[in-house]
Amino acid sequence: MSSFENILYAVDSGIATITLNRPDRMNAMTFTMAEELIAAFDLVDADDAVRAVVVTGAGRAFCAGADLQGGGTFGKRHHSDTLIRPDGSIAYETEEARDRGGKLALRIFGCLKPVIGAINGVAVGIGATMALPMDIRLASDGARFGFVFVRRGIVPEAASSFFLPRVVGISQALEWTMSGRVFPAQEALEGGLVKRLLPEADLLAAAYDLGKEIADNAAPVSVALARQMMWRGLTMQHPMEAHRLDSRGVLARSRSADAAEGVASFLDKRPANYPDRVSRDMPDYFPWYTDPAY
Repeated sequence: MSSFENILYAVDSGIATITLNRPDRMNAMTFTMAEELIAAFDLVDADDAVRAVVVTGAGRAFCAGADLQGGGTFGKRHHSDTLIRPDGSIAYETEEARDRGGKLALRIFGCLKPVIGAINGVAVGIGATMALPMDIRLASDGARFGFVFVRRGIVPEAASSFFLPRVVGISQALEWTMSGRVFPAQEALEGGLVKRLLPEADLLAAAYDLGKEIADNAAPVSVALARQMMWRGLTMQHPMEAHRLDSRGVLARSRSADAAEGVASFLDKRPANYPDRVSRDMPDYFPWYTDPAY
């Protein structure tokens, strides 16, 4: 188990669990927590033993948003001398100007392992937006969600203007973000924000079952490629772009040791033991994308 201040990180049976761990503050986000979450996803990608990730919260909340009393993701730092020029204009182009929630969302987006959100309680503000780039979101039936930014005088963050309409559709995204209201888990399910609701006592077990299904049966390199293909395919303008990318993947992976093992295990009616590793065996065309600079 790695040592962090605001989160817990542990790996067991191929699944990394990242737990937001400020239960006395309902896991409200601090600068430290945001940086530690980014570091945890760095650990995930560097560790071939990790085949899937579950993110959850300690205690009765997932994340109650930015800790506005304890160094949250907006507030006094946005009035610092390095961000405000002598003439009063804002230095938007500086690294300090970047939204910390957005840096976290981008790191989750870039992850090479599947990410499952086990949303065990209230998830508002950054607690809701940080879950958007997770691949599958399960929630307890008592969870509550809120994209509350307009009720705090700011705007949605964590790259949610990219993720939320793609997850739930533009009309639903606008209704939730323009009202800023907090809504129940059933509405999140009906709106497509979460895949399934469970009693809180069953939530983590369901998330681990889903992670184990992937960890035990899927080739890690193929999963890493599929995850990035799907997320990045959301910006494609024509199916020909997907066809080009698919063709590379099928050709490269069909020549891999994983493909030989996948066929052999199927014919032998036994579990597969895929030899390729994300750390060393990604195909030569990866990455096919160049992430833009801030």
